[in-house]
Amino acid sequence: MRVAAGLLFAIALAAQPLALLSANPHYFLFRGKPTVLVTSGEHYGAVLNTRFDFRKYLDTLATDGLNHTRIFTGLYREVPGSFNIARNTLAPEPADFLSPFARDAAGVYDLNTWSAAYFERLKEFLTEASKRGIVVEICLTTTHYNETHWKLTPWQNNRNGVGKGLRHTDPWTLKDAALQKVMDAFIAKLAAELAGFDNFYFEICNEPYFGGPTLEWQRHMAKTIRAADGGRHLISQNIANHEQTVTAPDTNVSIFNFHYARPPRAVAQNYSLARPIGMNETGFDGSDDAVYRIQAWDFLVAGGALYNNLDYSFAVGFEDGTFQPPASTPGGGSAALRKQLGFLKRVFDEMNLGRAQPLEDASSHGHCLGQAGVEYLCYAHYGELRSTFRPRYAVETAKKTVAWRMQAPEGRYLAVWLDPKSGKELGRAEWTAGTPLTSPEHSEDIALTLRRAAK
Repeated sequence: MRVAAGLLFAIALAAQPLALLSANPHYFLFRGKPTVLVTSGEHYGAVLNTRFDFRKYLDTLATDGLNHTRIFTGLYREVPGSFNIARNTLAPEPADFLSPFARDAAGVYDLNTWSAAYFERLKEFLTEASKRGIVVEICLTTTHYNETHWKLTPWQNNRNGVGKGLRHTDPWTLKDAALQKVMDAFIAKLAAELAGFDNFYFEICNEPYFGGPTLEWQRHMAKTIRAADGGRHLISQNIANHEQTVTAPDTNVSIFNFHYARPPRAVAQNYSLARPIGMNETGFDGSDDAVYRIQAWDFLVAGGALYNNLDYSFAVGFEDGTFQPPASTPGGGSAALRKQLGFLKRVFDEMNLGRAQPLEDASSHGHCLGQAGVEYLCYAHYGELRSTFRPRYAVETAKKTVAWRMQAPEGRYLAVWLDPKSGKELGRAEWTAGTPLTSPEHSEDIALTLRRAAK
């Protein structure tokens, strides 16, 4: 059995990396299967925080039916208390922090020397994720939100004289040629070390729309990644919080990611790009599971391809996702939520993504996705965005039934009602186009699938 497992893993490493689905490039192709990427993952410190047991973490994601996670590379870290996140995996103790660059006993970086331990751990993480069918977003760097975070970076504490005189808003602007040379070398090193893996893509920068990173710099980064990697792996660009229309897309970029895109207007605004649209960060909307389940269903049924909730139930010592964050933590996360998102992933696995597209005029309630006259996935919820920041999102919990009106070509269809919360079927019936369609009693949200009945 060990030989067989090793052979299968070797085949996986030789496979085509995560790619765009040629029949419908709004979605992904991974190991021969069309897919969406869905997760509720830890706060990006799984590799750089050496105390974090990433094997147990990845086991948890896989058990819950999730296939994605996001990591930062170690060029940035936070401190305990950053953003009020309790037991923040992105804020390890200094002795537990692993950087791509070598450090001496005083913590001073040598930007000309790579850390062998870092790249070994990174490749172990990719290996374990690969075994579980999990795709990793490798986010190269991030905005430096303040001087505290900036002073922790290699660019402010190195023996090479790089980054002197820069403020936290300066580094990702191409102002400092020496710093950018080091960054370009890091990209080349990553591309070489990870060339054999099929289960990751690059992201240029986290939240570049805060604190200085320029579009010119992002385009330089995308071009550098493509040259170093040979175009083998996809590249993601983080566009905006909430929504924004991409008017001049970088041809080197294949994934356009948004944060806190609720409601999911960013999908419709950018659907014409014919590329995956993702929400690769949400999680500042309180601790209620329903909030994040609703955001995930709403975003994907609107035509999105990727969803990632920041799950604060993952922490050192709680890599199985059982930590209960205090009320001061901005978000939540739980085993129940992850299982709900796993159910969402399974529903999408049953769809023909090669032909799926938004069918906004087909349903009287919420969003609808599918192929007209053949297959429909519709979703309605009772969540309301109260503010883009705290207080945030509220979900109505009263039970109700809904008179649902569907516009579909003449014919008979099998209607199946789904409860996104329990993952159970609420009922099914044959439906004839043009006749009434009333939902079962439900609360918070409900999904409906329609598939044309065989003649």
